[in-house]
Amino acid sequence: MRRLVLLSLLVLPCWSHAQRTRALEQLAYTMAGSYTSAAPAQADSSYFEIELEMVRIWPKRRDGAWFYVEQATAASKEKPYRQRIYHLREENDSTFISRIHTIKGGATFFGAYKDLVKLATLSPDSLVALEGCDITLRRRGDTYVGSTEEGRCPSTREGASYTTSEVVLSADRMVSWDRGWDADGRQVWGAERGGYVFLKRTR
Repeated sequence: MRRLVLLSLLVLPCWSHAQRTRALEQLAYTMAGSYTSAAPAQADSSYFEIELEMVRIWPKRRDGAWFYVEQATAASKEKPYRQRIYHLREENDSTFISRIHTIKGGATFFGAYKDLVKLATLSPDSLVALEGCDITLRRRGDTYVGSTEEGRCPSTREGASYTTSEVVLSADRMVSWDRGWDADGRQVWGAERGGYVFLKRTR
């Protein structure tokens, strides 16, 4: 009996973190949507007009919330420069982890955010986790604030050694600040004055 009790104590916390709780579903609802940086880009020419699409996938899975994500310039939306799968899970009712994945052969899924048939063929076996690139999100009232861990997310883009991502998410917008840093801690790519402001289109 004592062995069974100890086993249950080990298993239950992991199982509870995998559940789709009300707190997790609220964050997932806030995240999902179609975003644009058009208005901020018009106000500041140092920023590009970017389109961001985040769509829920695999709704029957109980191990958190999953998203298909594309990011592209407005002029080349059919050729996204970033394509990801996010796996969102809950640590506690105010702390959440978003694990980031790429897709093997991902180009075949370009535009899948608007093609449910294509999206349905996406398999978990095609995912590759980006180790060290998890984003920890913490709820602050009606806003979620998060980031990667400093120096943990590797990158080779434009001479970078690692990347950092900072996110502020609310009901009508997301501010995303991605930057690349070299081995000496100098920024080598990404916005310099602040993150991109993405306004959510009306559902």
